[in-house]
Amino acid sequence: MKKKLTIALVAHDRRKADMVDWVVYNAEFLSHHHLVCTGTTGSLVKRALLNEGIEPDITCMNSGPMGGDAEIAAMVVRKEINLAVFLIDDLNPQPHEADIMMLLRQCRIHNVPIACNRYSADLMITSTLWDDDSYVPTPPRYERFDRKAYSFLNNVSESDIERLL
Repeated sequence: MKKKLTIALVAHDRRKADMVDWVVYNAEFLSHHHLVCTGTTGSLVKRALLNEGIEPDITCMNSGPMGGDAEIAAMVVRKEINLAVFLIDDLNPQPHEADIMMLLRQCRIHNVPIACNRYSADLMITSTLWDDDSYVPTPPRYERFDRKAYSFLNNVSESDIERLL
């Protein structure tokens, strides 16, 4: 990849081991990009990369519950983040749920790709679209859906759909 990305890395406590494993697996790729992490995740990521012989370009924000998720969300709004990897602990309640939802929402609103599992993260970092200058991401459209404007879709029968499946 020619383009240098700013990648946000966030992981809840029960997902930090997953994040460290993912970072080590992708250390070569990540060594060419600027990383922005929440507090503890950033410390672990930095140690993991140093252990791989890589001096990371990394900025550590506050921990998530102390405002780190909100700080990264603000960077998303300012168009300072190209990609976010957020490994969420979906099995346990989080005291800062509102900040988590805010970060996810801002990524969706501002069209920043966000991976919430390792597989999605791997697919995103290996995309050739990052270096395709002709590719321009389509901004999200928040508008009322006009069923009449899409009435041509009614011409496709259920049997046509089933045959395609």
